[in-house]
Amino acid sequence: MIEWLVLGLIIILALWLVFTYNGFVSLNVRSKNALAQIDVQLKKRNDLVPNLVATVKGYAKHEKKVFTEVTNARSAIMKATTLSQKAKASNALTDTLKSLFAVAENYPALQANQNFLHLQTELSSLEEKIAYERSFYNDVVQMYNTKLQVVPDSIVGNSFGFKKLLFFEAGAGERGVPKVEF
Repeated sequence: MIEWLVLGLIIILALWLVFTYNGFVSLNVRSKNALAQIDVQLKKRNDLVPNLVATVKGYAKHEKKVFTEVTNARSAIMKATTLSQKAKASNALTDTLKSLFAVAENYPALQANQNFLHLQTELSSLEEKIAYERSFYNDVVQMYNTKLQVVPDSIVGNSFGFKKLLFFEAGAGERGVPKVEF
C-alpha cells in the first residue's frame, strides 16, 4: 500500500514538473512570437515612411531637418538588434513622425491630397497595431515573469535556467505630457 502511495506521489510530482516546464517553454515561445509580431508592424511602418516623406517633401521643400530626422530614425530601427535598441528607435521614429505631421499641417493643399491622406490613415492604423502588439508582448512577458517568480514554479524555472524577460517600454519622451503649440 505504501509503495502505491509513493509511486502515486512520484507520478504526480513528475507530471507537475513536466507541465510546469512546458508552461515555461510555451510562454517563452509566445513572447518570442509576440516580439516578432512587433517587428512585422515596425517593418510595415518602415516601408510606409519613405512614401509619406516623399509625399510631404513635394509640398515642403524647405523642411529638410524634419526629413533628415525621420530618415535617421527609420535607419536606426532597421539597424536595431536588441529589444532595448528597437524600443528606443521605434520611439524616436514616432517622435519624428509627429514632427512630420506638424509640418504637413502648414500646407493645406497637402492636407487635401488623397495620397497623403491615405498614407496618414495607414500609418495611424499601423501605430495602433504596434501599440497592440507591444501590449500583447508585455502581457505574455508579465505572465512568464510571474510564473518564474512564484513558488513552486520558480523552482522548476530557475533549475532549468529560464531567465526573466524584458518588457517593451515607452521612451522617456512618450511618458510625459505632450507639448502642443499653436
